[in-house]
Amino acid sequence: IPEDPKGKKENLLLNSERPTRVLRKTSHSQGEDQTLGKTTEPPTIKLSEKHEGTRTIFKKFIEMKWPLDIRPLNKSLVKDNRWKETDVAQETRRSFLQEFCKKYGGVSRPQSHLFHMVSRIYVEDKHKILYCEVPKAGCSNWKRILMVLSGLASSAYNISHDAVHYGKHLKKLDSFDLKGIYTRLNTYTKAVFVRDPMERLVSAFRDKFEHPNSYYHPVFGKAIIKKYRPNACEEALNNGSGVKFKEFVHYLLDSHRPVGMDIHWEKVSKLCYPCLINYDFVGKFETLEEDANYFLQLVGAPKELKFPNFKDRHSSDERTNTQVVRQYLKDLTRTERQLIYDFYYLDYLMFNYTTPFL
Repeated sequence: IPEDPKGKKENLLLNSERPTRVLRKTSHSQGEDQTLGKTTEPPTIKLSEKHEGTRTIFKKFIEMKWPLDIRPLNKSLVKDNRWKETDVAQETRRSFLQEFCKKYGGVSRPQSHLFHMVSRIYVEDKHKILYCEVPKAGCSNWKRILMVLSGLASSAYNISHDAVHYGKHLKKLDSFDLKGIYTRLNTYTKAVFVRDPMERLVSAFRDKFEHPNSYYHPVFGKAIIKKYRPNACEEALNNGSGVKFKEFVHYLLDSHRPVGMDIHWEKVSKLCYPCLINYDFVGKFETLEEDANYFLQLVGAPKELKFPNFKDRHSSDERTNTQVVRQYLKDLTRTERQLIYDFYYLDYLMFNYTTPFL
């Protein structure tokens, strides 16, 4: 595990930002997206009336040892020897993440709202799966798989983009009461799939700003152009189209952003809380199909069910890869590239990604 070059102290993962950031849901056209607001209140968990009867469970939950030790994966359903290499990679990732969290976590209890912590986790009860959604890391096809596993669809290839993201067919963990959350976190197989942060950032920019978009252009685009483009023309200010990658990066790195953060480029450490929620399976976009199909074996999915390999949207575009990322980074200074790395510093470290194109 690399030493922290910035000399950051313990509690790096959870106590590095004040005030605490709290998710607030919005009712915009991208129904799954959320923006971040700030609050100076201490990080407490407010119980609604329907949760009043679960105070004992709640007390037990917050007094648990954080982070929990990882459990051995149940491999009894895996009969094929072809997964040996994938399994070795998986155990390496799990151990690496656990050791990282032990070294840098330094926490005895969660420092964020419980329902916020689990708000990105999808639940599939039939096969006892918890999947934390990381946008731009195969999440659309993962949600298709969950719909098939739960009996909502017969094939992952027959489910449209709108049905996946706006259909509200799948349950999220924050929709359950505290007892339901606690039970599932401790008994279900928890999975997270991640991606190289720089590659994920470029992929998000291409998807949201280089194609017509009725939400990101007027909400994010207009604000970005207004603040970061000198002498912007009236048309750009009015429709928010044509944001340049350098302008988007200036927005990302600005501590006084004109519009809030978005889940498509938020850090995985803030989407899935990998050092508090002890994930049993850590998949990577770079080996997505192999990891996903191995995971399906582990949870006893039907043999004929395979992870789909099609591109969800803009299928004619080249996939975002190392070569594509290099083209976008050409427009940035070395300092700007370094600052992006600093922004995603925890994600690079905890998932053992190499230093990017600095």
